[in-house]
Amino acid sequence: MVFTFSILLIFQCLGEGLVFALGLPIPGPVAGMLLLLAALTAFPALLDKLEDTGNELLRHLSLLFVPAGVGIMAAASSIGAHWLALVLSVIGSTLIAMAVTALVMRAAMARTADKEPPP
Repeated sequence: MVFTFSILLIFQCLGEGLVFALGLPIPGPVAGMLLLLAALTAFPALLDKLEDTGNELLRHLSLLFVPAGVGIMAAASSIGAHWLALVLSVIGSTLIAMAVTALVMRAAMARTADKEPPP
């Protein structure tokens, strides 16, 4: 498990390095995940090695949100000053996410309905 966890960390570091070197406007871990996706596509056997570690990390995913929660608590005074903008942005982004999800679902359902043979 330590070996496979180190593989995941290596991909995160590669993503950070790539973003820094190229000045990309995306987070380093996202670039690392894209690199990992490319590696898993190119080498499917790697998935078997990483699957157990990935499942174990997913079981403890809630622990990874603790640093974000601490950061929010540390910035509580700043949040209090901008509460209206935050509430409106959360409501707006939720409505946009729901609308996009509905449109994608409608398109996916129409696409699968066209492919199903008639009864």
